Amino acid sequence: MRKLNITVDTLVEQHITKIIVEGFLDAHTVPEMEKVIQELLQKEQYRLVVDFSDLSYISSAGLGVFMGVIGDVKSNNGDIVLMKMPPKIYKVFDLLGFTEIFSIVDNEDAAISAFE
Repeated sequence: MRKLNITVDTLVEQHITKIIVEGFLDAHTVPEMEKVIQELLQKEQYRLVVDFSDLSYISSAGLGVFMGVIGDVKSNNGDIVLMKMPPKIYKVFDLLGFTEIFSIVDNEDAAISAFE
């Protein structure tokens, strides 16, 4: 069975929460990702950086997790910045036009700067 590992790290000085996603984000693992994001939003953490460097696969259900919360995040003066996206994952985001909705950056410094 494909697995998903999620690590949450708070960059306190910038009030930014980094979510590190590893493995497969598909219909079987989406509930884990949704739970993590909903818990953060309940704590009013709306400045999210998602590190995709070790993400192997994302399905339409996985994409839906981020599309489902981006409106709520932005309406609370936050954003979701996607970082270190592997080329094959970027291609999916680009084909679907999600590169117009999400900031996609190469490193943590650029992610932090995206909130300034």
